[in-house]
Amino acid sequence: MATIKDVARLAGVGLGTASRAINGSGPVSPATLEKVQKAIEALDFRPSHAARALLSGSSKMVGVYIPALSGTFYTPILQIIDTQLRAAGLHMVVAFGVGLGDDRRQAIEGIEFLVERGCDGLIVMTSALGEDDIAALGSRVARLVALNHSFASIPEQCFTVDHELGGRLAARTLLEHGHRQIAVIAGPQALPDNVARIEGFKAELAAHDIDPAGLWLRWSDFSPAGGWDCARALVADGRPCSALFCANDEMAVGALSYFQEAGIRVPQDLSVLGYDDTPSAEFSAPRLSSVRMPWRQMTLNGINALLNLCYDLGRPVARDFPVTVTLRASVARLPS
Repeated sequence: MATIKDVARLAGVGLGTASRAINGSGPVSPATLEKVQKAIEALDFRPSHAARALLSGSSKMVGVYIPALSGTFYTPILQIIDTQLRAAGLHMVVAFGVGLGDDRRQAIEGIEFLVERGCDGLIVMTSALGEDDIAALGSRVARLVALNHSFASIPEQCFTVDHELGGRLAARTLLEHGHRQIAVIAGPQALPDNVARIEGFKAELAAHDIDPAGLWLRWSDFSPAGGWDCARALVADGRPCSALFCANDEMAVGALSYFQEAGIRVPQDLSVLGYDDTPSAEFSAPRLSSVRMPWRQMTLNGINALLNLCYDLGRPVARDFPVTVTLRASVARLPS
């Protein structure tokens, strides 16, 4: 494989001149640039990424940590990040939770992996880390952005959405459709964003004189299988209800599948409302009504903030992301 020394030798220029011509990092005469370009073509020279990073002090790579590489939630977010970075001439390196440790240990090891790869900045999407873990990153914290979680030590570098409001809107939507006997399938109790949406849901019910303590509620794991199992438990319990709120779309899709197998018609017999409004909601059967969280806006502004920190690009950054509800076929008004 040809090296930059071979290019310099064939072009008849010094190594520094060849480097400036290849990297566009300094003044080079048009004639010299033409010689270097011809040498590159003749040798089929491809600049080493590591060498370029060493010379420029930038790897042009951004590391992204997510807890799991599965499901319909993280994939669209990764697509947004990759598209935006490519447009800026950058590349994405992804690490996700693997190994034998708990969620915190997996997150720490994933971030260490990204740091070791020389990433210029980090996008972190996990609630498993604490303030001490952020502090342990030292100077690297200055080039880190957190998505869907807030750290008190770096508030301006955190981008999240109002999950309590999302929960309130979910309850409000079902109440406005006449439902008062409502069941809930929640996500993991350890996740702050899940707890916030459930607390918001309960608070809205209480504001309408419905005792949240009387809710049929099961904690699950945000998976379709978890939604299926909880829907089966709801039917087995024989608890009368006219509507079901699922704390994410994947559990809602699993619940819809179980209800179809059990002969329960949605929404004629039971209305079902999801949360996130991921692509799966639009193509479920029936099409799933869902609380639309502004993941795209959150992610785009988080990327802009990180690119400003890493490359001083001066991109605009917003922090107010509206939460709405997308009504489709799975929620119906309760007959009077």
